[in-house]
Amino acid sequence: MIPKDCKRLAEVDFPIAVVSKHSAAEKEARCGHVPKVHIWPAARPTSACRAMLMALLLPDPCATLCPADFKQKARELLCRFPGKLGATDEELRKALLKFIGDFANWDLSSDAQYLKAARGLVKAAHPEETPLVVDPFAGGGSIPLEALRLGCEAFASDLNPVACLVMKAVLEDIPGHGLKLVDALRSVGTQVKKASQKELAKLYPPDPDGAQPITYLWARALRCESPNCGAEIPLVRSFWLVKKANRRRALRYSVERPRGKPPFVKLEIFEPKSDQHVPVGTVTGAKATCPCCNTVLPASRVCAQLAAQRGGADVVFDLNGHRAGGATILAVVTLKENATGRQYRLPTDRDYAAVHAAQQAAVKLPKGAMPDEPLPPVGTLGFRVQRYGMLQWGDLFTARQKVALAAFVQEIAALGECADARRLTALCLSKMVDMNNSLATWQAHAEIPAHMLTRFAIPMKWDFAEAVPISESSGTLDSAIKRTTEAFPNLVTTRHGDTVHLADACSCGLPDDSAGVWFTDPPYYDAVPYSDLSDFFFVWIKRTLPNHPLLRDPFDPKNPLTPKLREAVQDEVKLVSGRPKDRAFFEDTMGKAFAEGRRVLMDDGVGCVVFAHKTTEGWEALLSGMIRGGWVITGSWPIATEMGSRLRARDSAALATSVHLVCRPRPGDAPVGDWGDVLRELPKRVGDWMERLQAEGIRGADLVFACIGPALEIFSRYARVETAEGDAVELPRFLEKVWEVVGRTALEQILGTAEAKARNGAAGAVEEDARLTALFLWTLQSTAVAQASSLQDEQEEDADEEDEEDAG
Repeated sequence: MIPKDCKRLAEVDFPIAVVSKHSAAEKEARCGHVPKVHIWPAARPTSACRAMLMALLLPDPCATLCPADFKQKARELLCRFPGKLGATDEELRKALLKFIGDFANWDLSSDAQYLKAARGLVKAAHPEETPLVVDPFAGGGSIPLEALRLGCEAFASDLNPVACLVMKAVLEDIPGHGLKLVDALRSVGTQVKKASQKELAKLYPPDPDGAQPITYLWARALRCESPNCGAEIPLVRSFWLVKKANRRRALRYSVERPRGKPPFVKLEIFEPKSDQHVPVGTVTGAKATCPCCNTVLPASRVCAQLAAQRGGADVVFDLNGHRAGGATILAVVTLKENATGRQYRLPTDRDYAAVHAAQQAAVKLPKGAMPDEPLPPVGTLGFRVQRYGMLQWGDLFTARQKVALAAFVQEIAALGECADARRLTALCLSKMVDMNNSLATWQAHAEIPAHMLTRFAIPMKWDFAEAVPISESSGTLDSAIKRTTEAFPNLVTTRHGDTVHLADACSCGLPDDSAGVWFTDPPYYDAVPYSDLSDFFFVWIKRTLPNHPLLRDPFDPKNPLTPKLREAVQDEVKLVSGRPKDRAFFEDTMGKAFAEGRRVLMDDGVGCVVFAHKTTEGWEALLSGMIRGGWVITGSWPIATEMGSRLRARDSAALATSVHLVCRPRPGDAPVGDWGDVLRELPKRVGDWMERLQAEGIRGADLVFACIGPALEIFSRYARVETAEGDAVELPRFLEKVWEVVGRTALEQILGTAEAKARNGAAGAVEEDARLTALFLWTLQSTAVAQASSLQDEQEEDADEEDEEDAG
């Protein structure tokens, strides 16, 4: 075993640059194991988890107490890989770091040679027993997945039932049954689709010429409130249908003015020669412009009219079954045998007749078949749809979507086959739901519907794409199963067991001193409304898997949704014991979770906490909780894990890097520190670390916050720190000094002071007149590896992001 006082590799060195490159590439390519199985907000890239976990598990070969047997075995394992392996401990350390960096590559995550070596290294470091890796905020399961991949045991817990069901699939079902589960899943999918097609075919009729509709493009609609107009206003974000380099289609309109009746717009499909030929949308910032008279309806009136329609996703029919208002079809996307690509046509009476039939079928559905659970209260982070009359989860869907999804739910729930295949099919249906709702928009650059959850929110969408779930295109069960099974080859290479637990991070149920590693990515204040977002999936999954033991609130049997009261998030619209879940609630809960982690970790174990927030207040609270919980910070490594183009990146409080704080249990006999000694040690520690990170390509705010770890090593190793007068120094006071020293050190680097030149002769190469400008630009820099996306990618993603929620 590794002696308690032997440094782990993660406490002395880490291949920041190469792991950052692989982690950002994994996020950019959207090839993660977990997202393929099911979406989960803020899922960690497995590359970073795998690399950090290995560095936590392995001892530093240069440490005096590093076991000789480990060093010998490590040399035997590493000599099989390219590169010269020197005889010194320093060269062995470099070889281990190179292996960790290389193994972070997505393409090598299931490579047999690398897997054997990685597991061999972990076994050599822990020959007597298999380490237990605990993650109490496991979410999608990236950390426990990599623990299992490295041959460890894992305890993956989360308070959220959807997260636990996803982890059951990723960590237990797929590794346990292997590739044979692919055939079972496909077989079940075919069976479900065949039965559903038979029931739903009349609601999605083919065209007379044999073309099959695959997507209906809709717009919510209002009435112009000008007394001289009264025209119907289709709420259209963009009139583009196809916007590709070699293929362009769009809608344009003319205004018809029949005598004695309100004017109306008449649409036609055309091939634009330039962008200027395509009309601008009718809605911007929640304000609607009438295309007939140019009257602008303010956001309040748009809100009121849509609220009267309960969101406006459904058509209003008269007694004869003719459309009289509500949502309007803009165009229909079809596929036809022997025709090239997608075809576009205007709607017909046959299309509306099918919608009318669906509404009649929806009325006949048994009670409880459609989600009638309430949406979260107005004011909940990321939710604006309640202001538009959507009050229940079922209001996010058209009547036809609800009928179709209910049919799929019924068929899956009735399956008598393999329970694991049924659970996976339920998750695939849940992925279908993400593309079969009235908030999924049309992507003109790809000619497919977008997922609703393109970011961690449910904003209002004016126009939307209704996929045909029984077609051969996007938004179907087939496509969901196909993407899920793509993850199988990587997941079957991990070990499996009873790994997943529905549990509170503040009381996980493990015995004292049972874990070798406590590694987690905790929630950050109100950054992501996990439980509220997951309810979007939960209301359908629980109907698909009735009476499943995970699909419940273990603390409130009357709650029909996912647990809220104990969830460690700041959400002031919710009350606990009559008090709002405010900042103090979050900080207190996190403090309890850190204390629980300290309880379950062995005295010779090691921990790691991931943090990526760009506010000093956020860091202060996190670090206070860790120190109060009995932890010592022993290392800090910023890894670029976030895509520079992600939808929430701009103007958010997130860093491009995620700082991994390595920590240890603080000894019960930790000494009292002298405030003066701490202050004297701080500048050199920060300066040396800043230079190291700059050499690794870390910049701007990422660099500033990455310096906290080394600074905290000085402060947290003491039971407390006192001034010469005997007064205790609290963490906020110390952090003020840290920010001051970090800022001054950055300024020294720019201005080329004697201190900076003593550390780095190249510092201060900027001309004096340009130094102020250089300092300003330095603070705006971003870590380069996170900006790998092209401008085209950002433009395409921007097309999916609406600004409606900012206007309400």
